[in-house]
This record gives sequence, structure tokens and C-alpha cells, in this order.
Amino acid sequence: MRLINHIIILAAACICSMPAIAQTWLPDSLGADFQMRYVTQPSDRFGAERCTIMRDTATTAGSKRGILYIHGFNDYFFQKEMAEKFVSQGYNFYAVDLRRYGRSIIPGQRPFDVRSLDEYFPDIDSALTVMQHTGLTDITLMGHSTGGLIATYYMLKHPDAPVRQMILNSPFLDWNLGRIEWLVPVVSAIGAVFPEMKISQGDGTVYGQSLDSLFHGEWNYNRAWKMHRSPDVTAGWVRAIDRAQRFIDSHQMEIRIPVLLMCSTASYYGDDWTEDAQYRDAVLDVNDIVRIGTRLGRHVTLVRVEGGMHDLFLSSRPVRTALYRYVFKWLSNH
Repeated sequence: MRLINHIIILAAACICSMPAIAQTWLPDSLGADFQMRYVTQPSDRFGAERCTIMRDTATTAGSKRGILYIHGFNDYFFQKEMAEKFVSQGYNFYAVDLRRYGRSIIPGQRPFDVRSLDEYFPDIDSALTVMQHTGLTDITLMGHSTGGLIATYYMLKHPDAPVRQMILNSPFLDWNLGRIEWLVPVVSAIGAVFPEMKISQGDGTVYGQSLDSLFHGEWNYNRAWKMHRSPDVTAGWVRAIDRAQRFIDSHQMEIRIPVLLMCSTASYYGDDWTEDAQYRDAVLDVNDIVRIGTRLGRHVTLVRVEGGMHDLFLSSRPVRTALYRYVFKWLSNH
């Protein structure tokens, strides 16, 4: 009888620790074809947590193919055109706003902060579970920038996840700090003791100006969720990123699924906006992406995009039109 009681208590504890996935889809701000729903996650050191799953409902009937998109840092899912492009090719498009990002921010939270990228795994698991419950069996995981880092880290730690292939859009696989990059291990070590210590990311707004329709770009988005000036981070956040990057570097060639690795042909290093910023990666060193990304697994396809911005799918229309054509061809071959 005591054993049965222990089993009941253990089962109850497991149930309580599972995310509570809301059953009702709500209209999303992106338009009539888009829905969202919150997933309440177990509380962590930051308090109450949730993630948000979005989907484009204009899907192809009977299709088993799905895309799960993970956004980057200082970001959230707003790429309506991208979702519509994939849906037009017969893919069921899903995206997740990770905890403390975008739609998932709970009043009083400090956006974007994290102590380990493992904290995002339940958010990804929840989205994959929802996709599987709708009958999707051919799922592609796609991540941009920090989302590309998270996706890579996730697949290394979850090699049996229900993901058939992965697309990395300018993944954040290494820092791009020039002469002060040697400070990263120092800050990471400090982050173990003083995780709340704030670290400035500078005052640069070049990338934001390149995207925003109010300046030189063509995109509209929530500027409170995606800021022009990247906000201060914490030493704990630096440690989380650094440890994930080091883990990836120590597990070279271990991702088993096909990977499409994408980045621009050049980086932009100016402090002020010029027209070149519209046609280069103004955030990361593209050579680092190539150097590390091509060692992720034995089935990595590298494509360098002439004229591509940091988020390649937000590049100029001719660039992204050609890129979509390439991506869909790659997917059809895998």
C-alpha cells in the first residue's frame, strides 16, 4: 500500500511539473489567418512563466509537413510574409515566442534574460507536441540568430526529437566583439557568482534602422518587443550563451539530421548607417558562422547569400525571393 501511495505521489508531481497547454486558439495580431495560444510553464527563478505558440491557419489540407520557427534575441515572431511563403508551398507554419519574449512577456518580467538555454527546451517541446497532435510528422526546426543557437543546442541534447531537418538563418554560434572578445570567459565566470550584473551592448542602432519602415527598411513590428538599441544583458545571460556555444564546439559533427546553414556573404562593421548596411550582416561575423556551422554534422549544406542582411528573410525583396526558391528546393530534396 505504501508503494502505491509513493507511485501516486510521484505521478502527481510529474503532472504538476508538465506545461499546461491552453486548448483555445485566439486571434493573433498578424491577421485573420494567424492564431496564437499561451502555454503556462512551470515557474522558475524568474517567477511565473509562459511561452506562446503561433500558427498560420491557411494550411494545405492533409499536409504532414510543418515548420517550427524560433526567433532571435531582442526579437519575436512577426514575419508574416515568411509564414505565408511556407504555407503557399504546403507547409503548416508554427512559431514560438519563447518565455520572456514578445507575446510571452508577463508584466513585471525583465525581457530576454536567461541563465541557461536549457530553460527554453520546454517551450520548444510544447510547440512540437502541439504540432504532433495535429498530425504533423515531417517537421523542420528553423532558428534565426540566437534562435539558431538555441535550435542547434536543442538538437544536440535531444537527438531523438521529432525533427527531420533544421534550417539555420545566421545562427549566433560565436561572439562578434573584435578585440574585446577575450572578456567573454571573464564575464561568464562572473555570471556564475553575480548573474544580475548588467552588461551594456552599446548604443548601435544600425541594424534596427535597416529593418524599420520608419527609417530605411520595409518592416513594421512592435518596437517595444524588438528595440532599435539592443538592451543591456546580464552576466548570467552571457554565461548562458557562452556555455551553449562551448557545448556546441565540443560536440562537432554530432547533429544527425540534414542542416541548411545560411548566412550573408559579408558583415557590416560601421557604427553609423550607410546603404551597405542593407546588404550585409550588421550583427554577426559571417566567417564565424561558416567556420563553426559547417562542423555541426555530416549533412550540412552551406549557402552564402549575396546581399543578405542578418535576418536573411528580411533582406531586400530580390534577395529573399531567390532565397525562398532555394530553401524550398532544398527541403524538397530532403
